[in-house]
Amino acid sequence: MIGVEEAKRILMEHVTVLAPCTVALPSATGFVMKDVAAPHDHPLFDMSAVDGYAFVLGSSNEWNVVGEIAAGEVHSTALKPGECVRIFTGAMVPEGADTVVMQEFVTRKGDRISHTDVQVKPGSNIRRKGEQVRQGQVILHAGERLNAAAKGLLASVGVAGVAMAPSPEVAVIITGSEFADERVLLPGKIFGSNGVMLEALIPSAGALAQVRHVPDEMAALEACIQRCSASSDLVISTGGASVGDHDLVSAAIERCGGRIIFHGVAQKPGKPMLFALLGDKPFFGLPGNPRAVMVLYWEYVLPFLRAIQGAKRPWLKVDVLPIAHALIAKGDRAEFRAAQVKGGQVTLLADEGSHMLRSLIDADALAYVPANRRTWAAGDPMEVHYLP
Repeated sequence: MIGVEEAKRILMEHVTVLAPCTVALPSATGFVMKDVAAPHDHPLFDMSAVDGYAFVLGSSNEWNVVGEIAAGEVHSTALKPGECVRIFTGAMVPEGADTVVMQEFVTRKGDRISHTDVQVKPGSNIRRKGEQVRQGQVILHAGERLNAAAKGLLASVGVAGVAMAPSPEVAVIITGSEFADERVLLPGKIFGSNGVMLEALIPSAGALAQVRHVPDEMAALEACIQRCSASSDLVISTGGASVGDHDLVSAAIERCGGRIIFHGVAQKPGKPMLFALLGDKPFFGLPGNPRAVMVLYWEYVLPFLRAIQGAKRPWLKVDVLPIAHALIAKGDRAEFRAAQVKGGQVTLLADEGSHMLRSLIDADALAYVPANRRTWAAGDPMEVHYLP
């Protein structure tokens, strides 16, 4: 059995980033895999930031209106001293103009205007060409997430597509003969939750999930593992990861020719987790308890999914905050505890068993209790992992 930090280090040593493909910007999600440079300046040209009038400041106290420019239009000639144009937000500032005054400060009589803006100066109310981004400037680096704001910026400089990892295909194998049919609950059976949870979690990582259910039978499990490893980028199983008579996953992996990299992590919940390779396909064997599945997904599987998509920072966001209350941890294993962050402090929620989910509903973070420390006083610093 290995420690948490070693398990995470080993995982990253076995990341193989998926080959990128070019994805049209509207459809792109996840992490870019190559630097994205601006093909054009932004703004594309000097443009008006307001509805008003454009002219050369200081050339006159009154200006003669010689035209009008709406967004998308251009003025065909350069303005002369004493001339101005009516201009609207987003329109190209005409050659010869160096200032735009807002219409609220303008008095117009016929084709003559004057203004009362005592703060106006050359360059007022003009968005300068390239003031946000210059042509050729890298605006999104490899490994950074493409969120809505990044999409908007890329679109504004004319980027039509980006290099992304294809959505990883994740096979989820729910093992066990104890689960009830959706229509009939027989004595001794239980309702399953792991498949539903993983189907909800995996798409938010930019991946595609396919869930299969397999009874505790070696032949059926072997066949399912072989099919999943042949057709998926990553395989996850739940249940059967420990060492009981009905825990068949590790033996099935070996019978399929797989190699177990580690089996067992000194943590609570999730001690029986294993990580293996089936050829070049990564395999996470998670225990069956739902709380353990959730915690292991957030701490190990999600960062691995991000990493194979080229993420520069795949792990959950980490902070160190004062704990709001005293804590005495039992046992000798590291723990991941459901927590809430409020007012710059972290409060641990109920310490539930690995089969319980209630406190995770209210959690916005996991507090990390390392194996080498067992006591905290109120106000002591504690490592916090924010949930996505």
